Amino acid sequence: MENKNKDLSHSLHRAKIWEIAFYAFNNTSTNIYAMIFMYITYFLTGIVGVGVVLAGTITTVMRMWDGVTDPFIGYIIDKTNTKFGKNRPFILIGNLILLVTSFVIYWVTPIIPQVARFPFYIVMYMLYIIGYTFQCVVTKSAQSCLTNDPTQRPIFTMFDAVFNTVLFAVIPVIITNVLIPMYGGDAAFANPAFFQGIWKVFAPLSFVLAILAIIGLRRKDRLEYYGTGVVQRITFKDYWEVLKKNRAIQMLVISASSDKLTASMKGNTIIFVMLFGIICGNYTLYGSYSAITSIPNIVVTLLLMNFVARRMGQKSAMLVGTWGAIISAVALFFLMWLGDPTTLSFTHFNLFSILFLVLNVVMAGFSGVAGNIVIPMTADCADYEVYRSGKYVPGLMGTLFSFVDKMISSLAGTFVSLMIAAIGFKSVQPTPNTPYSDSIFWVTMICFIGAPIIGWVMNLIALRFYPLTKEKMAEIQIRIAEIKAEAHEKAQASAE
Repeated sequence: MENKNKDLSHSLHRAKIWEIAFYAFNNTSTNIYAMIFMYITYFLTGIVGVGVVLAGTITTVMRMWDGVTDPFIGYIIDKTNTKFGKNRPFILIGNLILLVTSFVIYWVTPIIPQVARFPFYIVMYMLYIIGYTFQCVVTKSAQSCLTNDPTQRPIFTMFDAVFNTVLFAVIPVIITNVLIPMYGGDAAFANPAFFQGIWKVFAPLSFVLAILAIIGLRRKDRLEYYGTGVVQRITFKDYWEVLKKNRAIQMLVISASSDKLTASMKGNTIIFVMLFGIICGNYTLYGSYSAITSIPNIVVTLLLMNFVARRMGQKSAMLVGTWGAIISAVALFFLMWLGDPTTLSFTHFNLFSILFLVLNVVMAGFSGVAGNIVIPMTADCADYEVYRSGKYVPGLMGTLFSFVDKMISSLAGTFVSLMIAAIGFKSVQPTPNTPYSDSIFWVTMICFIGAPIIGWVMNLIALRFYPLTKEKMAEIQIRIAEIKAEAHEKAQASAE
């Protein structure tokens, strides 16, 4: 055992803590766009001029286009090896595309003739997606070169969870408590200035975070930290072999994509409008809820990551997170069903308010572990492929995961749109002033609680066949170190 631990320690390369933190900003940078574009269906119905179902369908189709671009961009990353690294150029290029295309969507679309708005939006959004994919892929592809220490990889998830919890708390507060009242209340959703105001606040922030991510990767985005440590010739045939034989990425894709589909339904903006605005009767509670729960969410996630992921391994962390999320979600449903949501208050606390906050914090903490741990697990799958076949294809790992993830989760917008259309909202969407009805309650519960539970159950099934335990990853890192040494010796012999 002592020799094995010694071999493992010699095979590891580590990052500095601040480098991991800065690198995690890349995911936060893209999540800013993902979150502000959650309001895109309101832009489509209020400004572009399409119906509710068509708006949801367009969102689905564009998400599919997002998935289609993934394998090609992943292939480009795997073939890239410049003096600026393999990953950093894609962060910069991707964010610049996002910056420009989102500006054009929000500023130009409203001023062109009505008949041209829809096709113009489609073209610009397709370009926007390419930029989004460029930057997003790096969140997964650079994991394996940043660090291969199994105790360090979960640290990314800890930073990522903190940054995104803060982000998801701050954005709703700014939008619901500042921007919506500033631009006319309910009328803001049909006011171009509202969407332009969102862009002016958040797009520059995304760019700054992208630059910090580039700085975080600067030292480790080099050939010596890529897989075997030598330049490899990668073909589409190699991709097919990975798809057929890498059981780890197969199971991770099944687990994470089903989880993402249902989480996307839960996080849909319309669902929060119905939950807080209609069922609870006060949409401003949404911003307060996000602010109040942000720090407890962070604390729960960090504790779970530290005591489970870093000590027991990433597979165990996903299992614990999944079970905890299921149990707390079931309890939250019974609270909403048997309790009185209209008594929810964050100024005059009562039993319902306390239980609502506690259960949401616990559910968010556990589901945060299960959802966020997927990113460093993708790096484990890339290392497993080096171990299995000798091929280093982090771009494929990231984009294969993203491709299936996006193709499946793209259905979330359509599912939500069809469900609200089925209860009478065919031409307009529910607003905070829409009267309460039982059908609104059940659609909200299905999307907010029922769908995520189905996704978490799929996690449990897929993880039964996921091979990368903590012990297996230690074996893999030792073998990769041997592969690198062998490749280096061959390169030296060829040079002589």
